[in-house]
Amino acid sequence: MSDSLATSSADQNPLLKLENQLCFPLYAVSRLLTKAYQPLLQELGLTYPQYLVLLLLWEHQQLTVKELGENLLLDSGTLTPLLKRMEQKQWLSRRRDPRDERSVIIELLPAGAALWQPACRIPEQLFARLEMPETEFEALRGQLNQLLIRLR
Repeated sequence: MSDSLATSSADQNPLLKLENQLCFPLYAVSRLLTKAYQPLLQELGLTYPQYLVLLLLWEHQQLTVKELGENLLLDSGTLTPLLKRMEQKQWLSRRRDPRDERSVIIELLPAGAALWQPACRIPEQLFARLEMPETEFEALRGQLNQLLIRLR
């Protein structure tokens, strides 16, 4: 496509310009935010997805793979290798539910629980890095949660 044709197409439909997309800033912020977490999580030997799993387990102690997937918006094909690696590090255990053999229960182990205390610094460190007033942070988080609800 020639430059003049591409320019005229974008001029005819400004909604197709990158700067007018909602998806791109969300995508870029997500990547940059995950990148900002990396050095903080690296100190604990965690990846970002492992951190998300632990956040849920610190809160609930045990969940099924299905419940983890629903909360994290991940399918079991993505979760299974992640959980296997975490089990190898003895952060959690996986066992079949005796009441329903199709269900796998994920339970927090002492080594995973021990990561809670050092992880308590992570939200504060990230918040400081954002240099954002707390009210603005709360409003943004609320808007993103509403968008997430609408898209589900």
